[in-house]
Order: sequence, then structure tokens, then C-alpha cells
Amino acid sequence: MNSHENTVAAPILSFRLTSILFAVLAILPLGGCATWDKPVLPVKETSPPELLSANNIDPAMRERILRAVGQDSQEPALRDDLKQHPDNVDAAIRLTNALLAQERPHEALQVLDNVLVAVPGNLRALNAKGVVLDIEGRHDAAQALYRQALESEPGNQMWHHNLNLSLALDGKSERNELAQSR
Repeated sequence: MNSHENTVAAPILSFRLTSILFAVLAILPLGGCATWDKPVLPVKETSPPELLSANNIDPAMRERILRAVGQDSQEPALRDDLKQHPDNVDAAIRLTNALLAQERPHEALQVLDNVLVAVPGNLRALNAKGVVLDIEGRHDAAQALYRQALESEPGNQMWHHNLNLSLALDGKSERNELAQSR
């Protein structure tokens, strides 16, 4: 071996030995932390409903947990409430919001249709159904609901706003459509 090969080989060999030594020193302390027959930290799983009802959880944290689990824990209670009180528009809208957050608009429409059978013409339920129809891309059906509501409450800005949004999503001329709806 010439002197040039020695000067190149020595640092490479030194680097490899240093890497191996570092790996061994890193693994040895970790080996003492656990044994094969029992885990170091006890693992106790807590179901999401238990977590959501825990008294020591900060309200802001509870809200983040609800969003993280998709508000699944509220769905059964809201469905039970609607079975007992099919005309409960508040429960239907909360359930609709939960279903939309889970990207289940078809089920949300079923909930709203059931409520509209119990309370025909309820403007809040019609509005919620129009929003869900717009989300599904069924803008003509949504616009028909908004126009139906505008016949009952022609001065309601929310209906005008939702109709304008639906028309914009549909790509129709807003001025012509709004003139017809008034």
C-alpha cells in the first residue's frame, strides 16, 4: 500500500468504527428499559366516549377531540333523539353537520328529508337541505328550495345569500336568476 491509500483508508476505517461504536452505545442503554415479557409502560386504552365525557379535560381540548373523532360520539344520541322526536329540527341540523363533517352528505339528506316529513316547510330544514344539495353539486334542486323559502320570507338575507352562492357555484348569471326569484 502506498502512502496515499493509507491516508484515505484510515479516515474511512475510523469513520466506520466510530459509527459502529455509536450504534452499540445507543442500543445498550435502551436494552435495559424494557424486557421481553412485560412492557415498560402500562397500556390502557380508553374509548372515545369515555374520553369525551371526562371531567378533567379542558373544554378547548374536548372540542379538538370531538373534531378529531369526527363527532362520532354524538351521532347515536342525535339519532335516538330524532327517533323519539322526529320534528326536532335542532337535532336534525346537528346530525346533518356531523354527517357532513364525516363526508356523508347522502345520509345527511335522508335525515333532513325525514324531518321535513314531520315538519313540512320548516325553513331551517329547507335551508340545511339546500346547503347539502349544493355540496353534492345538485344546484338546481338547491336553488328551488331557496326560492321556495324566499316566497315565505322575501326579505330574508340568508336565503338571498344562499341563492347567490348556489348560482355562483352553478355558474349561472346571478342578475337574471335573482330578478326571476324576486
